[in-house]
Amino acid sequence: MINACEAMPGGGKIGITERVVEDPGGLRHAEISVSDNGSGIPSATAKKVFDPFFTTKEDGTGLGLSIVSRIIREHDGHVEMNSVEGRGTTFIIELPIKGGKL
Repeated sequence: MINACEAMPGGGKIGITERVVEDPGGLRHAEISVSDNGSGIPSATAKKVFDPFFTTKEDGTGLGLSIVSRIIREHDGHVEMNSVEGRGTTFIIELPIKGGKL
């Protein structure tokens, strides 16, 4: 959320959605999407956003998204990012639902 706000210094919109999805094996997962209509992330930068210590901010540590990614993996989930320059960015988090077999 903080990254989305910082990507829109002149204001914009942030959307949060959630849904339950089922994988091919019949396991259910919670899918949470956070989208903004900010400036988007250039493709060269997008490849590095989950790398530890990578930052584009003067006072950033570059640890935020790498920590997010690690925590999600430790919970058997995954996170992905989709971004289009000039249109915005979406992060999609998917986490298994405990006892999620239908």
